[in-house]
Amino acid sequence: MTASLPSHHLDPACSALAARIGGPPEVALVLGSGLGALGDRIDSSQGATIPYGELPGMPTSAVAGHAGRFRIGQLGGRHVIAMQGRVHMYEGYSAEQAVFGVRLMLRLGARTLIVSNAAGGIRADLRPGSLMLIQDHLNLTGHNPLCGPNDPALGVRFPDMSAAYDPALIGCAERVAARQALAVTRGVYAGLLGPNYETPAEIRMLRTLGADAVGMSTVLEVIAARHMGARVLGISCVTNPAAGLSAHPLSHREVEETAEASREQFSRLIEGVLMELPE
Repeated sequence: MTASLPSHHLDPACSALAARIGGPPEVALVLGSGLGALGDRIDSSQGATIPYGELPGMPTSAVAGHAGRFRIGQLGGRHVIAMQGRVHMYEGYSAEQAVFGVRLMLRLGARTLIVSNAAGGIRADLRPGSLMLIQDHLNLTGHNPLCGPNDPALGVRFPDMSAAYDPALIGCAERVAARQALAVTRGVYAGLLGPNYETPAEIRMLRTLGADAVGMSTVLEVIAARHMGARVLGISCVTNPAAGLSAHPLSHREVEETAEASREQFSRLIEGVLMELPE
Protein backbone atom coordinates (compact mmCIF):
# COMPACT_ATOMS: atom_id res chain seq x y z
CA MET A 1 0.00 0.00 0.00
CA THR A 2 1.39 3.41 -0.96
CA ALA A 3 0.96 6.61 1.01
CA SER A 4 -1.12 9.50 -0.26
CA LEU A 5 1.00 12.14 -1.96
CA PRO A 6 1.49 15.36 0.08
CA SER A 7 0.39 18.53 -1.68
CA HIS A 8 3.91 19.98 -1.82
CA HIS A 9 4.97 17.16 -4.15
CA LEU A 10 2.74 18.78 -6.77
CA ASP A 11 4.39 22.20 -6.44
CA PRO A 12 7.32 21.84 -8.90
CA ALA A 13 5.09 20.59 -11.73
CA CYS A 14 2.40 23.11 -10.80
CA SER A 15 4.88 25.99 -10.99
CA ALA A 16 6.24 24.76 -14.32
CA LEU A 17 2.73 24.55 -15.81
CA ALA A 18 1.45 27.80 -14.31
CA ALA A 19 4.26 29.73 -15.96
CA ARG A 20 3.12 28.57 -19.42
CA ILE A 21 -0.69 28.47 -19.44
CA GLY A 22 -1.82 32.10 -19.16
CA GLY A 23 -4.03 31.97 -16.06
CA PRO A 24 -5.92 29.33 -14.08
CA PRO A 25 -8.03 26.91 -16.13
CA GLU A 26 -11.77 26.65 -15.52
CA VAL A 27 -12.20 23.03 -16.59
CA ALA A 28 -9.91 19.99 -16.59
CA LEU A 29 -10.39 17.11 -19.04
CA VAL A 30 -8.98 13.59 -19.14
CA LEU A 31 -9.18 12.09 -22.63
CA GLY A 32 -9.05 8.30 -22.71
CA SER A 33 -8.06 5.70 -25.30
CA GLY A 34 -8.85 6.85 -28.83
CA LEU A 35 -10.53 10.05 -27.58
CA GLY A 36 -7.49 12.31 -27.49
CA ALA A 37 -8.42 13.99 -30.80
CA LEU A 38 -10.67 16.36 -28.87
CA GLY A 39 -7.49 17.87 -27.45
CA ASP A 40 -6.45 18.87 -30.96
CA ARG A 41 -9.57 21.05 -31.20
CA ILE A 42 -8.39 23.18 -28.30
CA ASP A 43 -7.26 26.61 -29.49
CA SER A 44 -3.84 26.77 -27.86
CA SER A 45 -2.70 29.96 -29.64
CA GLN A 46 -2.81 31.67 -26.24
CA GLY A 47 -2.02 28.47 -24.37
CA ALA A 48 0.46 25.63 -24.70
CA THR A 49 1.10 21.98 -25.55
CA ILE A 50 3.33 20.36 -22.92
CA PRO A 51 4.53 16.74 -22.96
CA TYR A 52 4.26 15.03 -19.59
CA GLY A 53 7.98 14.30 -19.60
CA GLU A 54 8.75 18.02 -19.32
CA LEU A 55 7.11 18.31 -15.90
CA PRO A 56 8.88 17.20 -12.70
CA GLY A 57 7.18 14.25 -11.04
CA MET A 58 4.63 13.73 -13.81
CA PRO A 59 4.47 10.05 -14.84
CA THR A 60 4.38 9.19 -18.55
CA SER A 61 2.40 6.55 -20.42
CA ALA A 62 3.56 4.13 -23.10
CA VAL A 63 0.07 2.84 -23.96
CA ALA A 64 -1.09 3.18 -27.58
CA GLY A 65 -3.81 5.79 -27.98
CA HIS A 66 -2.45 7.99 -25.19
CA ALA A 67 -0.39 10.90 -26.56
CA GLY A 68 1.00 11.81 -23.14
CA ARG A 69 0.72 15.60 -23.10
CA PHE A 70 -1.26 18.52 -21.74
CA ARG A 71 -3.15 20.83 -24.08
CA ILE A 72 -4.13 24.20 -22.67
CA GLY A 73 -6.29 26.83 -24.35
CA GLN A 74 -9.85 27.69 -25.35
CA LEU A 75 -12.59 25.14 -26.06
CA GLY A 76 -16.33 25.75 -25.99
CA GLY A 77 -15.74 29.26 -24.69
CA ARG A 78 -13.83 28.00 -21.63
CA HIS A 79 -10.20 28.10 -20.60
CA VAL A 80 -9.42 24.39 -20.35
CA ILE A 81 -6.54 22.08 -19.60
CA ALA A 82 -6.70 18.59 -21.08
CA MET A 83 -4.71 15.42 -20.56
CA GLN A 84 -4.33 13.69 -23.93
CA GLY A 85 -3.91 10.26 -22.43
CA ARG A 86 -3.52 9.05 -18.87
CA VAL A 87 -1.29 6.67 -16.93
CA HIS A 88 -2.60 3.46 -15.38
CA MET A 89 -1.65 1.37 -12.38
CA TYR A 90 -1.14 -1.65 -14.66
CA GLU A 91 1.88 0.17 -16.13
CA GLY A 92 3.58 -0.17 -12.75
CA TYR A 93 2.50 3.13 -11.19
CA SER A 94 1.07 3.57 -7.71
CA ALA A 95 -2.50 4.75 -7.17
CA GLU A 96 -1.23 8.21 -6.25
CA GLN A 97 0.95 8.42 -9.35
CA ALA A 98 -2.06 7.42 -11.47
CA VAL A 99 -3.96 10.49 -10.23
CA PHE A 100 -1.02 12.93 -10.29
CA GLY A 101 -2.20 14.60 -13.50
CA VAL A 102 -5.73 15.12 -12.21
CA ARG A 103 -4.47 16.53 -8.93
CA LEU A 104 -2.13 18.81 -10.85
CA MET A 105 -4.88 20.25 -13.05
CA LEU A 106 -7.12 20.89 -10.05
CA ARG A 107 -4.23 22.39 -8.09
CA LEU A 108 -3.85 24.90 -10.95
CA GLY A 109 -7.40 26.11 -10.31
CA ALA A 110 -9.84 23.97 -12.33
CA ARG A 111 -12.98 23.21 -10.31
CA THR A 112 -14.72 20.97 -12.84
CA LEU A 113 -13.32 17.68 -14.16
CA ILE A 114 -14.66 15.96 -17.27
CA VAL A 115 -13.20 12.47 -17.43
CA SER A 116 -13.62 10.02 -20.31
CA ASN A 117 -12.70 6.44 -21.05
CA ALA A 118 -13.11 3.59 -23.48
CA ALA A 119 -15.16 0.80 -21.92
CA GLY A 120 -16.57 -2.63 -22.55
CA GLY A 121 -20.35 -2.83 -22.63
CA ILE A 122 -22.04 -5.19 -20.18
CA ARG A 123 -25.65 -4.02 -20.41
CA ALA A 124 -27.32 -5.38 -23.53
CA ASP A 125 -28.18 -2.00 -25.08
CA LEU A 126 -24.61 -0.67 -24.78
CA ARG A 127 -23.27 -1.53 -28.20
CA PRO A 128 -19.99 -0.30 -29.76
CA GLY A 129 -20.16 3.45 -30.30
CA SER A 130 -22.60 4.08 -27.43
CA LEU A 131 -21.91 6.99 -25.09
CA MET A 132 -22.70 6.36 -21.43
CA LEU A 133 -22.87 9.14 -18.85
CA ILE A 134 -21.40 7.65 -15.68
CA GLN A 135 -23.93 7.89 -12.88
CA ASP A 136 -21.90 5.94 -10.32
CA HIS A 137 -18.94 3.59 -10.17
CA LEU A 138 -17.55 0.45 -8.56
CA ASN A 139 -13.90 0.73 -7.53
CA LEU A 140 -12.72 -2.86 -7.96
CA THR A 141 -9.04 -2.03 -8.47
CA GLY A 142 -8.17 -2.96 -4.89
CA HIS A 143 -6.45 0.42 -4.49
CA ASN A 144 -7.26 3.95 -3.35
CA PRO A 145 -5.17 7.13 -3.84
CA LEU A 146 -6.27 8.44 -0.44
CA CYS A 147 -4.59 5.69 1.58
CA GLY A 148 -1.94 6.92 4.01
CA PRO A 149 -1.75 10.20 5.94
CA ASN A 150 -4.24 12.80 4.75
CA ASP A 151 -3.03 16.23 3.63
CA PRO A 152 -5.75 18.75 4.58
CA ALA A 153 -4.37 21.12 1.92
CA LEU A 154 -5.84 18.72 -0.65
CA GLY A 155 -9.05 17.62 1.05
CA VAL A 156 -10.78 16.12 4.05
CA ARG A 157 -9.87 12.75 5.57
CA PHE A 158 -13.24 11.15 4.74
CA PRO A 159 -14.66 12.64 1.50
CA ASP A 160 -18.30 11.96 0.65
CA MET A 161 -18.88 9.96 -2.54
CA SER A 162 -22.68 9.77 -2.51
CA ALA A 163 -22.80 12.02 -5.60
CA ALA A 164 -19.36 11.40 -7.07
CA TYR A 165 -20.69 12.28 -10.53
CA ASP A 166 -22.43 15.65 -10.40
CA PRO A 167 -26.19 15.37 -11.15
CA ALA A 168 -26.32 18.91 -12.60
CA LEU A 169 -23.51 18.09 -15.04
CA ILE A 170 -25.20 14.84 -16.06
CA GLY A 171 -28.43 16.76 -16.70
CA CYS A 172 -26.53 19.36 -18.71
CA ALA A 173 -24.95 16.63 -20.87
CA GLU A 174 -28.36 15.05 -21.48
CA ARG A 175 -29.89 18.36 -22.59
CA VAL A 176 -26.98 19.05 -24.94
CA ALA A 177 -27.21 15.52 -26.38
CA ALA A 178 -30.96 15.89 -26.94
CA ARG A 179 -30.46 19.11 -28.93
CA GLN A 180 -27.78 17.41 -31.01
CA ALA A 181 -30.02 14.36 -31.61
CA LEU A 182 -27.24 12.32 -29.99
CA ALA A 183 -28.18 9.16 -28.10
CA VAL A 184 -26.72 8.95 -24.60
CA THR A 185 -27.63 6.82 -21.63
CA ARG A 186 -26.76 6.65 -17.94
CA GLY A 187 -24.98 3.76 -16.27
CA VAL A 188 -22.60 2.39 -13.65
CA TYR A 189 -18.92 2.00 -14.55
CA ALA A 190 -16.78 -0.71 -12.97
CA GLY A 191 -13.08 0.10 -12.73
CA LEU A 192 -10.71 -2.89 -12.60
CA LEU A 193 -6.93 -2.98 -12.42
CA GLY A 194 -6.12 -4.65 -15.77
CA PRO A 195 -4.16 -4.96 -18.01
CA ASN A 196 -5.85 -8.21 -19.05
CA TYR A 197 -9.45 -8.08 -20.18
CA GLU A 198 -11.99 -9.68 -17.88
CA THR A 199 -13.08 -13.31 -18.07
CA PRO A 200 -16.69 -14.16 -18.97
CA ALA A 201 -17.24 -15.26 -15.36
CA GLU A 202 -15.99 -11.89 -14.12
CA ILE A 203 -18.39 -10.12 -16.48
CA ARG A 204 -21.28 -12.18 -15.11
CA MET A 205 -20.16 -11.18 -11.61
CA LEU A 206 -20.00 -7.50 -12.60
CA ARG A 207 -23.49 -7.62 -14.09
CA THR A 208 -24.76 -9.12 -10.83
CA LEU A 209 -23.06 -6.31 -8.90
CA GLY A 210 -24.85 -3.70 -11.01
CA ALA A 211 -22.16 -2.67 -13.50
CA ASP A 212 -23.22 -1.54 -16.98
CA ALA A 213 -19.73 -0.99 -18.44
CA VAL A 214 -16.19 -1.92 -17.44
CA GLY A 215 -12.70 -0.48 -17.91
CA MET A 216 -9.27 0.02 -16.39
CA SER A 217 -9.25 3.69 -15.40
CA THR A 218 -11.29 6.63 -14.13
CA VAL A 219 -12.36 5.50 -10.64
CA LEU A 220 -9.13 6.51 -8.89
CA GLU A 221 -9.09 9.86 -10.70
CA VAL A 222 -12.66 10.58 -9.61
CA ILE A 223 -11.86 9.70 -5.99
CA ALA A 224 -8.92 12.13 -6.06
CA ALA A 225 -11.01 14.85 -7.72
CA ARG A 226 -13.83 14.56 -5.19
CA HIS A 227 -11.23 14.59 -2.41
CA MET A 228 -10.15 18.00 -3.74
CA GLY A 229 -13.73 19.27 -3.96
CA ALA A 230 -14.10 19.27 -7.77
CA ARG A 231 -17.36 18.42 -9.48
CA VAL A 232 -17.11 15.57 -12.00
CA LEU A 233 -18.74 14.54 -15.26
CA GLY A 234 -17.77 11.08 -16.51
CA ILE A 235 -18.37 9.70 -20.00
CA SER A 236 -17.66 6.18 -21.25
CA CYS A 237 -17.36 5.46 -24.95
CA VAL A 238 -18.39 1.83 -25.32
CA THR A 239 -15.95 0.29 -27.76
CA ASN A 240 -16.77 -3.43 -27.58
CA PRO A 241 -19.04 -5.97 -25.91
CA ALA A 242 -17.44 -7.25 -22.70
CA ALA A 243 -15.87 -10.71 -22.51
CA GLY A 244 -18.26 -13.56 -23.24
CA LEU A 245 -20.70 -11.24 -25.05
CA SER A 246 -18.87 -11.25 -28.38
CA ALA A 247 -17.99 -13.93 -30.91
CA HIS A 248 -14.35 -12.82 -31.22
CA PRO A 249 -11.47 -12.10 -28.81
CA LEU A 250 -11.04 -8.61 -27.40
CA SER A 251 -8.20 -6.39 -28.60
CA HIS A 252 -6.84 -2.93 -27.82
CA ARG A 253 -6.80 -2.15 -31.54
CA GLU A 254 -10.59 -2.62 -31.68
CA VAL A 255 -10.93 -0.33 -28.66
CA GLU A 256 -8.92 2.42 -30.36
CA GLU A 257 -10.69 2.08 -33.71
CA THR A 258 -14.20 2.26 -32.24
CA ALA A 259 -13.31 5.19 -29.97
CA GLU A 260 -11.82 7.07 -32.92
CA ALA A 261 -14.96 6.40 -34.99
CA SER A 262 -17.02 7.97 -32.19
CA ARG A 263 -14.77 10.98 -31.69
CA GLU A 264 -16.93 13.44 -33.65
CA GLN A 265 -20.07 12.87 -31.62
CA PHE A 266 -18.00 12.72 -28.41
CA SER A 267 -16.28 16.01 -29.27
CA ARG A 268 -19.56 17.77 -30.12
CA LEU A 269 -21.06 16.62 -26.83
CA ILE A 270 -18.12 17.87 -24.75
CA GLU A 271 -17.96 21.22 -26.54
CA GLY A 272 -21.70 21.66 -26.05
CA VAL A 273 -21.40 20.88 -22.34
CA LEU A 274 -18.56 23.37 -21.96
CA MET A 275 -20.67 26.11 -23.50
CA GLU A 276 -23.53 25.43 -21.07
CA LEU A 277 -21.80 24.46 -17.85
CA PRO A 278 -24.09 25.14 -14.88
CA GLU A 279 -22.67 27.37 -12.17
